[in-house]
Amino acid sequence: MRLQPLEPHHRDELDAISDDPRIWELQRVWGNERFDEWYESVDMGFAHYFDDELVGHTSFLRHEPAHRTVEIGNTWLVPAAWGTGANVEAKLLLMQHAFEHEGLLRVEFKTDARNERSRAALAALPAEFEGVFRKHMLVRGGERRDSAWYAVIDDDWPAVKGNLQRRLRR
Repeated sequence: MRLQPLEPHHRDELDAISDDPRIWELQRVWGNERFDEWYESVDMGFAHYFDDELVGHTSFLRHEPAHRTVEIGNTWLVPAAWGTGANVEAKLLLMQHAFEHEGLLRVEFKTDARNERSRAALAALPAEFEGVFRKHMLVRGGERRDSAWYAVIDDDWPAVKGNLQRRLRR
């Protein structure tokens, strides 16, 4: 598995694998028809490869150096990569970078409160559930979204890292 910082060629490659509507069902934008809008919004993004095949995208978001925090999100994978460990390994690499190389104190995650798949994945890290921000953002052409927030702090990192490593060895 590898995460590669986005380069110009990734735009077309990601677009080509993003046709399945299940990918976008609960993302901020609705469907592949708004792919360009999504792609232009990405900052600090990575092409996500698993077994040398492009399977999706993930990002660092809202990096706040003064507070030593970052958000991980804007993550999507093709359905064939769901349940393969690709997301687990990506989260391990991103958090390892945040905590061990950047010296950050907090890594945040937010997801649509209705996205049970994402919420279960965050709980399995385990990230601490911190609550729901009601009507937090407008998505998919003006629909109000409640966002569920999770976090891992530096004190939690050794246990979270060990759990992720154990999950990947199975």
